[in-house]
Amino acid sequence: MSGLIAIVGRPNVGKSALFNRIVGKRIAIVHDMPGVTRDRLTAEGEWQGQPFTLVDTGGIGLLRGEKSNDVIVKAAVEQVMLAIDAANVIIFVVNTQEGVMPLDREVAERLRTCGKPVLVAANKVDNFNAEKDADEFAIFGFDKIFPVSAIHGLGIERMMNAVTSFLPPMPVSEVVEGAEGEADPATAEGAEGEAAAAKPKPRGPLKIAIVGRPNVGKSSIINALTHSVRVIVSPIPGTTRDSIDVPFEVDTDGVRQKYVLIDTAGMRKTRRVDDSVEFFSVQRAQDSIARSDITVLVIDAEMGITEQDKKIADVIVEQRRACIVVINKWDLFDAEVRVAREEEIAKREEKKRTEGQAKALTTLGEFGQWVQDKLFFLDYAPVIFTSAKSGFHLDRLLEAVRYVAAQLQQKVPTAILNRTLHDAVERRQPVSSMGHRLKFYYATQVRQAPPTFLLFVNNDELMTDQYKKYLADEMRTAFGYEGCPIVLAPKSRPKTVQSVRKPKPAHLQKPRGQDGERISNRTAVRTAGKAGSKIGGKSRSRPGGGKFPPSPTKNLANYKGAKRPRKNSHPRGSNRAKGRR
Repeated sequence: MSGLIAIVGRPNVGKSALFNRIVGKRIAIVHDMPGVTRDRLTAEGEWQGQPFTLVDTGGIGLLRGEKSNDVIVKAAVEQVMLAIDAANVIIFVVNTQEGVMPLDREVAERLRTCGKPVLVAANKVDNFNAEKDADEFAIFGFDKIFPVSAIHGLGIERMMNAVTSFLPPMPVSEVVEGAEGEADPATAEGAEGEAAAAKPKPRGPLKIAIVGRPNVGKSSIINALTHSVRVIVSPIPGTTRDSIDVPFEVDTDGVRQKYVLIDTAGMRKTRRVDDSVEFFSVQRAQDSIARSDITVLVIDAEMGITEQDKKIADVIVEQRRACIVVINKWDLFDAEVRVAREEEIAKREEKKRTEGQAKALTTLGEFGQWVQDKLFFLDYAPVIFTSAKSGFHLDRLLEAVRYVAAQLQQKVPTAILNRTLHDAVERRQPVSSMGHRLKFYYATQVRQAPPTFLLFVNNDELMTDQYKKYLADEMRTAFGYEGCPIVLAPKSRPKTVQSVRKPKPAHLQKPRGQDGERISNRTAVRTAGKAGSKIGGKSRSRPGGGKFPPSPTKNLANYKGAKRPRKNSHPRGSNRAKGRR
C-alpha cells in the first residue's frame, strides 16, 4: 500500500495550489477567498518511482478551545484531524509574505503532539531574495524547512525528495509485479512469454459520480454507503465545493469489488451562479460526469422533478454516460404512501367505481413509471427510491450499479445484431419526404462503454433521431442495456465498383471538331449533309481514309433546334399549296 501525505495549515496559505503542483493536475479549486477547501481531497501521485496518496485539507481556522456557530468550519477542522491521524508524513504550509500568525502557532502545536514527521513548506517564495524570510518559521521547532513557490514550482523537487524518504517502502510483491509488467513479451521464452503477452491488463475501479441539485443528499448517500463521515454534511446548500473521490470496496459473493464514489457540488441554474467559486465547482461537477463510468442522478423526493433536474439529466445524456436515477429522502413519504396503498386496496375490495378519476400512485413501480415519463429522454435509466438517513434501499442501489456495470461490458454477437436490426427495419421504415426507402446492409459493435454500433445503410440521411430511438428501443428489448445509452452511427456504404461504359463505335459517336470539342447540332447537320453527298454514285471518303458517318438528316427530329418537316406538305406553287382543288 502506498504512503499517505497530508497537506495542512491555516486558511489561504496555498495548500490547494501546492496540491495541484505536486499531483500535476488542476484538481483542487484555487481561489483568493479563505476557506474554499472544506473536505479532504485525495489524489494518487508518484515521485521518482515512489507512489503515494496526497491529501488536501481545509484550513484550521479555530484556535484550541474556541467555539464557532459555523457548522462547516467545525466539520472542516474535524476532517483535518482525521487526515493527520491517517498520514505517514505531514507537509505544514505557511505563508512567508505574512509571516508567523497566531493560527500558524495553533497548527504547529497540534502537529507537535501527533507524533508524525512534519516538514514545513514556506510558500509564496517567488524569488531567491525571499528565501531568507523562511528562517523565521524555525520558532515552531521543526527541523526541515523548505522555501517553495507553489505557483512557480520553485523548491518543489528538493522538498518532495525529503518527503518521500519518510514514506514506507513498497511491498516486494508490488515491485515484482511492476518488473514483470515492464518486461518485453517478445523477449520471453516459451509458453511463459506468450502467456505474459496474452494476459489482459487489469481494469481500474469503477467510477461512480453522484450528481444533482444542491442539498438533495449526495454527500449523505456517500457517507451512508461508506459507513463513515467521509465528507461534510450540513443543511446549508452548497456545502460541497470540490469533487471528492472516495475509494469504496464491497464484498459480493466472495468477490471484492472496488469503486470510486465521486461526490460533486450541487449544480444550480446558470443565472443563479453569482461567484467564481461556485462557477468552478459546477465545472468540476460536469468534468466528474465526463470521467465517470456510471452517473447517479439524485433527486429530492420532497421537491419532485424540477427543471434543473432535467437540465442535469440532459448533461448526462450529452456525455453518453450510463445513468441511475435515485429518488432520495423517501422516508418523508413512506408512511403517507403506505396509507394511500391501504386505502386503494380497500376501494378495490369494496368494488367502488373509479371511472373518470385520476389513478392514485400507491406503489414504487407506479412512482418509478411516473419518473420515467417525466424524464422521457432518460427512460432507460432504472429508478431507485432510497433514504440516506434511514438506509432504505441502499442495497438495491449497489445492486443496480453492479447490474448496469455488467450491461456496459456485454458484447453482442454480430450475427444476432444484424438479424435484430434487419427485422426492426423491415417492420418499420423511416419517414422520408422524397419517398426513399432505407436499405440496411450490415452492423457491428465498435465499442462497449458506451455501447456503440456502426450501421452501413444506403442513405444515412434517412436515419433521423426519432428513428434512431426506435432502433435503440428494439435493441434494448433484445439485449437489455438497462441504464446504458445506445449510440448508433449510420454510414452510407460507398459503391465498391464504379460503372465504366464501353466506348461507342465510331459511327455512333457525335462528330467532333479539330480541337476535340463537340460540334453543335446545326453545324453537325450541315456537315453531315455535305458528307452525305455522292460523287459519281460513290460516297465521299474521309481524307485520312474511311467513310463518313451516315447522314443524320434521316433522324432530323432527334436533333435539338432542327426544324421538323410539316406533315402532308406539298411543293410550293402547287394548286393544293395555294388552296385550289
